[in-house]
Amino acid sequence: MLIVRATKKLLDRIGPPNLGEGEPSTTLLGQWYATALFWKPQVALFVNEQTLLPVLMPLAPAATLLARFPQQVAAVLAAHGTPDAIIDEELRQMRDRRLAKTANRSVVGIMNEFTSLAETYRGDTPVPDLPGLAMRLATTPCGPLYSKHVSPDRELDALLRSIAPQGS
Repeated sequence: MLIVRATKKLLDRIGPPNLGEGEPSTTLLGQWYATALFWKPQVALFVNEQTLLPVLMPLAPAATLLARFPQQVAAVLAAHGTPDAIIDEELRQMRDRRLAKTANRSVVGIMNEFTSLAETYRGDTPVPDLPGLAMRLATTPCGPLYSKHVSPDRELDALLRSIAPQGS
């Protein structure tokens, strides 16, 4: 099960929380956090709680955001060199989706930092390259990862190496 913990401004757009008490995420990457960026056109920023990996995608139509999110995650994971078998399993686990309020202030702080950086990186570009922007954000050193692998891309790589069969 995919759990997305959304900010109030995103919940106002996509609907109320529907996560039951004690329902855990069953995806390899765990919970995702999300917020709305009120650019023109509007964008949703997702950040993985475990790796801080960012994913950017069009917000509209907001009603289908959670249904469209797994394919965007798959594209970002593929761009980071994630094996197809892992992506396929992640997509399978994401078929069931739940929405909740944010609960980790550290991840919300990272989303705020990514928002600021993304606005700077996109500059005056009217329609930014969202996958490219997400890849660039993934190289950003993040305080919560300093004692581990420093940046989301390296943290994802370390996670993937930790689950890879020995000898591969």
